[in-house]
Amino acid sequence: MNADHPLQVVACRHWRVAMPFREALKWGSGARPAANRLIVEVTLANGTKGYGETICLLEFIEPVLVKTILPIALQYRATDVEKLHRHVLGAGYYHHKRAAVMALAAVEMAFWDAQGRHSGMPLWALWGGAYRQQVEVAAYLFGTHAPSLRENAARFLDAGYRSFKVKIGMDEASDLSNVEAVRGTVGSLPLRADVNGAWTPGTARRSLEKLRAFDLQYIEQPLELDDLLGHAQLRQMQPVPVALDESAYTLADVGNITRMGAADVVLLDPHEIGGLWQTIKAAAIAESSGIPVTLHSGGELGFSQSAYIHLAASIPNMSISIDSERAYLSDDVVTDTPRLQGGCFALPDQPGLGVEPDFTKFDRYQTDRIDGAYLDASRPGWFATKPSY
Repeated sequence: MNADHPLQVVACRHWRVAMPFREALKWGSGARPAANRLIVEVTLANGTKGYGETICLLEFIEPVLVKTILPIALQYRATDVEKLHRHVLGAGYYHHKRAAVMALAAVEMAFWDAQGRHSGMPLWALWGGAYRQQVEVAAYLFGTHAPSLRENAARFLDAGYRSFKVKIGMDEASDLSNVEAVRGTVGSLPLRADVNGAWTPGTARRSLEKLRAFDLQYIEQPLELDDLLGHAQLRQMQPVPVALDESAYTLADVGNITRMGAADVVLLDPHEIGGLWQTIKAAAIAESSGIPVTLHSGGELGFSQSAYIHLAASIPNMSISIDSERAYLSDDVVTDTPRLQGGCFALPDQPGLGVEPDFTKFDRYQTDRIDGAYLDASRPGWFATKPSY
């Protein structure tokens, strides 16, 4: 470590927070009452601070951050994002990439934020400039109660949203009724459905035939995440485009998806691939095969939401509206929360991520537990199986 260099990382600290949702978000793998997130601060030798955030749905993520990634980060400068990533993999995680990516993402984001703050440039300017001036967001719809889905879809429509996503994969009957309820409300606007890997190949064929009349923009993760061959075959036998999310965690995953011809759309997530730079690289892999990409949502707070806007603004083939659960969050941990207007985010022009920490909110929402990411407290003994039916 050369502490004389102005961009050398000299200190790190972190917080674990739980931001309550306005209502529990129900999906095919459980019910989530809150967005569980890790926030990281890095301090450089010149006094510049950078902030990063990641999803924290499982108990191993924080120990990986504390015991492996933060000590490695202290060996580098804020510009060394590629070395940071490779060093973490070299610490044994090349065998277990999915165990490292979420913790790594928070530190890597903080490196980028510190770089941007030091240079006085927003992140999109560091990544080749702004390809688009605003970022469209899809309205996200949860649950299986058709009247509530219609009401929520109408509310989003009135707020200016022009793209919609509905969760399915809870049971066979609601797969059809959920899509039917939303399509009947939003008319011909783009609508996609997310199965979260709940279908068998046979169920996928039958269900997509039933859903054919609703003109889905795409069907997301219809089969188990490991089944790239099944997804490739499903693409060939029916007309609904196939999107992969859980199958596309790592850079190697995205490479395998394109080689296998397993997807028409790829959902990326910087927290699930190990950082913002890895997301840009993955998008380029997809772009080389003519595949559009978008972003998966896991309840991003202000740091990550701002990072999403920078990514979507600068990546040419991120041409599909991004996912966001922002409408369900009860609060935020930054002082200048990214604002949605008419279903779109405006392009930020402040240095780095463009948001500032609100430490009073860090304290208010700090937690030492993870509540209900994949289980449902209202159904003791229940757990998701994939595929489910």
